[in-house]
Amino acid sequence: MVKKCMLTFKKPNNGYKISHSHVRTKKVQNINLQTKKIWSYKQKRWIKIKICTKAIKSLHKFNI
Repeated sequence: MVKKCMLTFKKPNNGYKISHSHVRTKKVQNINLQTKKIWSYKQKRWIKIKICTKAIKSLHKFNI
């Protein structure tokens, strides 16, 4: 399963977890994905999409 937002195309970020002794271990910073049902005016039906919470806040900007 791809962890990617269907509207903004955001994807996970790579980073380091740094301990107190400054030992670096790799970690993945995932995005906050939610499954949402949205009414599509173009297709005249409900669409189920995986969308990040940042895109949910600005959903009125996207014309689906």
